[in-house]
Amino acid sequence: MDSGKVGRAFFDEHIYPRLGADRADVRLGPTHGADFGVIAVGARTLALATDPVFVLRELGAERAAWFAFHIAASDAALSGIPPSHLSLTLNLPPDTTKEYFGRLWEVFDREARDLGIAITTGHTGTYAGCAWPTVGAATTLAVGDPDDLVMPTGAEPGDRLVCTKGPAIETTGILSVLYGDALALDPETVDAGKARFAEASPVRDALTAAAAGPVTAMHDATERGIDNALHELAAASDVRLAADRERFPIGDGVLEVCDAFDVDPWTASSEGTVLLTVRPGGVDDVLDALAAEGIRAAGVGSVREGAGVTMDGRELARPTSDPLWDAYERGKDRYGVQTEWETASE
Repeated sequence: MDSGKVGRAFFDEHIYPRLGADRADVRLGPTHGADFGVIAVGARTLALATDPVFVLRELGAERAAWFAFHIAASDAALSGIPPSHLSLTLNLPPDTTKEYFGRLWEVFDREARDLGIAITTGHTGTYAGCAWPTVGAATTLAVGDPDDLVMPTGAEPGDRLVCTKGPAIETTGILSVLYGDALALDPETVDAGKARFAEASPVRDALTAAAAGPVTAMHDATERGIDNALHELAAASDVRLAADRERFPIGDGVLEVCDAFDVDPWTASSEGTVLLTVRPGGVDDVLDALAAEGIRAAGVGSVREGAGVTMDGRELARPTSDPLWDAYERGKDRYGVQTEWETASE
């Protein structure tokens, strides 16, 4: 199997035909391109999503824990219902110290309190064979009113396509934090690239947009970036998306940092970016609400009948790889990294 999230062909052949019992309370089960599942619980609805606990220690304990927590919270938030409960499994390497674990857990607790999330259950231990950065899994639940639910399969022809923040947010933030000071870029550009890291959470984007207007579907641009997210968003709703590249917002420092690492920003991982579809009459309300929260966003296209994605009127190829982690390894080879975790984990 290739590294990273499995593709649709693998999903359709190996996963989709074998989903256990058929239960009437499951409103949405595993669906390629959908970020969460949905269960009906009496008069309430429950959106839930499971993701790896990904702790990139080179970022330093504070940033690494913040990023890991928001990866865990992000997919459930794309339901439009605020995340409410979190279950964590932490399978840590045997050399993890109590001090380092404590620093990570303090950040998890702080971020959970800030978002109103209760850490409800889990499992924590150290085990041979476990290795950073993927050290467990997290399931986030969002319990709320069924009327507030944004289904990931709800886009319809005639809807408008909106993008928050723009391409390569995660990629630019990580590469700038780790290697930016070694790049042949002016300090303002490096600082702008580092500032993108603080945007690498889609939680506020999703909840703000859903509360402001008639949002019909949402998807975040993680592995293989915006171009892949467009394909997944279209596939989940069985629609065709038509987008214009020049209309997408682009954060300061993104193009320069990506160019320094020979990275295509449109296929690079962009945790923090949300693609959403909105009924035409609600687009201005959604954009105004996002702007009031200081979140860059723009209308970038439309939803049509059919399948697939066009960009500037031409068919958009589905990306087959993500350049972030190759760039990360090249940066480590060229520049090394200054890390907080070395002293914290000895």
